[in-house]
Amino acid sequence: MKYEQIPNSLFIKNRKKFMDRMQPKSIAVFNSNDIYPISADSTMPFEQHRDIFYLSGADQEETILILFPDAMDKKHREVLFVRETNEHIAIWEGAKLTKEQATKVSGIETIYWLSDFDKIFFDLMTETDTIYFNTNEHYRQAVELQTREDRFILECKRKYPAHRVAKSFPILQEIRGLKEPEEIALMQTACDITEKGFRRLLGFIKPGVWEYEIEAELSHEFLRNRSKGFAYAPIIASGNNANVLHYLENNQQCKDGDMILMDVAAEYANYSSDLTRTIPVNGKFTQRQKDVYNAVLNVKKEATTMLVPGAIWAEYHKECGKVMTSELLGLGLLDKADVQNENKDWPAYKKYFMHGTSHHIGLNTHDYGELKTPMKANMVFTVEPGIYIPEEKMGIRLEDDVVIQESGEPFNLMGNIPIEVEEIEALMNA
Repeated sequence: MKYEQIPNSLFIKNRKKFMDRMQPKSIAVFNSNDIYPISADSTMPFEQHRDIFYLSGADQEETILILFPDAMDKKHREVLFVRETNEHIAIWEGAKLTKEQATKVSGIETIYWLSDFDKIFFDLMTETDTIYFNTNEHYRQAVELQTREDRFILECKRKYPAHRVAKSFPILQEIRGLKEPEEIALMQTACDITEKGFRRLLGFIKPGVWEYEIEAELSHEFLRNRSKGFAYAPIIASGNNANVLHYLENNQQCKDGDMILMDVAAEYANYSSDLTRTIPVNGKFTQRQKDVYNAVLNVKKEATTMLVPGAIWAEYHKECGKVMTSELLGLGLLDKADVQNENKDWPAYKKYFMHGTSHHIGLNTHDYGELKTPMKANMVFTVEPGIYIPEEKMGIRLEDDVVIQESGEPFNLMGNIPIEVEEIEALMNA
C-alpha cells in the first residue's frame, strides 16, 4: 500500500462497536472483494471491500473476517483468514500478509490461512444460532454483479438452513456514519492532497488546455503524495459540459471565456475526499459568471451553518431549497410566479439545481450513515450546491467536506482550499 500503516487501535475500536450491537450467540462474517477481470489475463486494480477494511484494516484479496463475541474458545471471538503466502507468490505478485503482519495490521491475534476456513467455520456454526450477512443496502446502490459476499451468503444458506439470519448493514450504517478521530485525520490527509492538486491547477489552466491534461496534472500530484489517485471518477467539465452532472469524458478543449467545473478529489488509505470548484479558464470571471458563482457560494455557506447535531436530513434539504430559491430570484432565473405556481414535489428551484446538497462521506464517497435520524457530532458531510444554466452554457458547483461539531458550525476539512472569487483570480494571475 502507498499509505502509511494505520494504527490498529482504530480497527480494534470499530470491531468492539460492531460486536456490542450483535445479538447473543451470533456470528458475523465479512468477505474481501474479488479481483475483477477485464478480459484475457487482465484485471481491474484491486479495491478492498470497505466493510472488512473498516473492521480489520486488511487490504488484500481473499480475506475473511469472523466476529463471534460468544465463542466458547476466546481465541475465536475475532478471527481473520488470509491467503497463504509463499515464495512463488512473493516473486510474481509481491508478498502477501504473513500471520504476524495480519495481527500487526488488524490487532486480531487469531489468524488462519484461508484454506482452513471451511473446517473452522463449521465448528463455530455449531455454537451459534444467528449469522449476520453483510448485504449491500446502501440507498444509492445499483449493483448487478454477483460479489464474493453474495456467493458466500448463497453457499451459507445452503449449508446451514436452520440458522437465523440477521443483517450487518443497520449496524454498519450506524457506526460508520460516526467517524473516529483517526478517521477524520485520514480524511484530512485526503483533503490536503486534494488541495495540493487544486492549487497546482490554478497555475496550469489557461485557454487551449484540454480537460484530460488537467486530469493528468491531478493524477501526478495525487500519486506523488501517497494517494492511489482519484477517490471517484473525475469530472472535468469545461463550458456547457458542466451541465452534465456526471460528465466523465474529459476530452474537450478549454476555451477563453468559459468556466470549468472540476469535481475531483484524492483518496488516502481508502478514505475519500470530495471537492468541486468552478473557475474561469482565462483566470477572470465575467460579471455574470461572478454573480452566479457568488449565489452558489452563498447557498453553500448558509447550508453549512445548518449542519448541526439534531438537524433532520429531509428538513435540511428543504431549507437549502429555500435559500437557493432566494438566490435564483435575485439572479432573475426565477420570478415570483414560478415559485407561487411550483409543484411541491419538484420545486421551481429544481430547474437549475436538481441534485441534493449533501451526502455522508468517508470510506465511500457516498458513505454509510443514518439519514432518517437526527444528525450527530462527528458525522462528515459534503456541502455541494450548484446552479446549471444550459442556455448560458454555464454550470457552477462548489463543494467542501465538513465535520459536524458538538456545538457551532461544522469544521471544514477543505477550509484552506481557495474558493472566494478574488482569491481564485489572484492565484490564477500570479
